[in-house]
Amino acid sequence: MATLTAEPTSRPFITRLGWAVSDSWTVVRRHLTHIRYMPDKLLDVTIQPIMFVVLFAYVFGSAIKVPGGDYRSFLMPGIYAQNMMFASMPIMAALVQDMQRGVIDRFRSLPMSRAAVLVGHAGASFIESMLGLVIMLLCGLFVGWRPELGVGSTLGGIGLLMLFAFAMTSVGTFLGLIVKSVEAAQSFGFIVMFPLTFIANTFVPTAGMPVWLRTVANWNPVSAVVQATRMLFGNLPPGTAGGPTWTLSHPVLSTLIFACLLIAIFMPLAVWRFRRMLLE
Repeated sequence: MATLTAEPTSRPFITRLGWAVSDSWTVVRRHLTHIRYMPDKLLDVTIQPIMFVVLFAYVFGSAIKVPGGDYRSFLMPGIYAQNMMFASMPIMAALVQDMQRGVIDRFRSLPMSRAAVLVGHAGASFIESMLGLVIMLLCGLFVGWRPELGVGSTLGGIGLLMLFAFAMTSVGTFLGLIVKSVEAAQSFGFIVMFPLTFIANTFVPTAGMPVWLRTVANWNPVSAVVQATRMLFGNLPPGTAGGPTWTLSHPVLSTLIFACLLIAIFMPLAVWRFRRMLLE
């Protein structure tokens, strides 16, 4: 584990904010050091999404038709959004492991900023997600995906994915403080995350779904994220710029609202839960 900073009062000219940033970066470096020696920690943001690309682009893709569009161009924005959706998983597992191993208790006994524990975990998880996004963008270019609306719109799409990843990191931060085991954290992904990403327009158009399932998929916030990503990358099939719901007709605004709500709700909850833990 990386060496933590000394008692803040020993250097009065450094502000509390400066110490919090320094301690947070120490926690981030601790996680990045773990990745260096245990690269398998990145499997869920690297190998798993690549497997989805291979499976859908080359196995199922020949049987999935997108009216007026190319399936791989349709698919990749959905894969990007799915990858950011799973940004909550690494931080959940990391927090649970640290609590089980007594690392959080050790942090509590050290002269360090209490905010650094959450900020450091969230920062490390966000960096992992961005690494996964870079790998997936390269993978998309390899299989034939191309952004069609220029640099500005492409950067907007990437920025929206980054915001969504940070929002999911805030969700994972809170959930990582309440689940009791790594197994429970992993089960959350299969029980909640997978249905949310599959019952959406992530991999296939929703038009072919049964009416009741199509209604659920169209109102699924993940569908708005995917729609916004396709719109900004210029990958929307012809005639699909609008949608049967307000969220799909205004996907960028919907995604911004959705992401900001997640951050506004789960970040304070995570801080509240962590403070409760410190008092227990």
